[in-house]
Amino acid sequence: MPRRGENIRKRKDGRWEGRYYVWESRTRKKIQRSVYAKSYGEVKGKLSDARLYQEKTRKSNRNGMEISFGEAAEEWLAIIRSEKKHATYTKYRITYEKHLHKELGSFTFSELNSDLLTAVFREKATETFSESLQKSISCVLNQIFSYAISHYQVHLSHYTFQRNKIRTKPAEVLNRSEQVRLLQYLYGEMDSSKLGIVICISTGLRLGELCALKWKDIDFEEKLLHVNATVQRIATDDGKAKTTLLEGDPKSVFSRREIPLSDELARLLLSCHNNPNPGEYVINGRKPMEPRTYQNRFQRYLQSAGIRKKNFHTLRHTFATNCIESGVDIKSLSEILGHSDVKITLNRYVHPTTEVKRQHMNSLSAIYGQLMGQ
Repeated sequence: MPRRGENIRKRKDGRWEGRYYVWESRTRKKIQRSVYAKSYGEVKGKLSDARLYQEKTRKSNRNGMEISFGEAAEEWLAIIRSEKKHATYTKYRITYEKHLHKELGSFTFSELNSDLLTAVFREKATETFSESLQKSISCVLNQIFSYAISHYQVHLSHYTFQRNKIRTKPAEVLNRSEQVRLLQYLYGEMDSSKLGIVICISTGLRLGELCALKWKDIDFEEKLLHVNATVQRIATDDGKAKTTLLEGDPKSVFSRREIPLSDELARLLLSCHNNPNPGEYVINGRKPMEPRTYQNRFQRYLQSAGIRKKNFHTLRHTFATNCIESGVDIKSLSEILGHSDVKITLNRYVHPTTEVKRQHMNSLSAIYGQLMGQ
């Protein structure tokens, strides 16, 4: 059977067609070509030979500096598509097409230099980009450069993208009063949907991880929650729909983890699991929950509890802050949150409250008082 991404199809006349693209230097555009055969296996072989010939011809007949940025980008994206998660490929593809293709795609590497790149990104600097998007553009740009350097031996230095300094807002957490009101509302009439909010504020799960959580991921005997998957809505490239809900591996190897459950949370989960027909997924029964739908539901819960609108990620920040205030060490918290480095935990998820800071100041006052009394 043909696999997704092979560009092979069976025609109405019974023949198999394989499509591939070549770069036309005169028009600096991609053009589509096809090979035909009577069987899927035969056309697959022809398609592979055509692509291999195209690659050899291009590399033998052209100096690397004559390769365009757009050609190298398309080849690099094809590799990413075959080696990385589909969500990663989609993110890179969208970043390239929206922010790099129009500006740089037609330039050959002999034409690219630091002055040109600086001019391009100085113009783009007038646009309002988040810090995350700025990093993504820089990442894709330099990965394409790395591909061109290794495959075409172009003489090119990596470009340092002078990103705009974005003044980020401090991360929000639920204060003690808000946490009490929210939990009282959730426990007042508990169901599987409200259970998900309790899980997040008690374990620090990401939204996608919660939406993909299955009952089989919970070990009631050992009181452990295993994070094995995540769901996210991503753009598609099949022309049938703009986006699709994709369930896949967690964000990184560090995100695949086990989280110890408190006795109280384990009892709550077990009682919900023992309800008639709990389904496969913890918060949505037969299928993974749509993250956007659950975010909207969370906002309704906040409103019902008398709490102003907050981002769903606030639950994760609140959990981390509660852990720090309870004396949990940074290394343990970092592993529970699924971070690759404790610096991420410290810089993004540790938010001491005013009350905790006041306690520290009072501790200093006590020390000074003892010194004065000596």
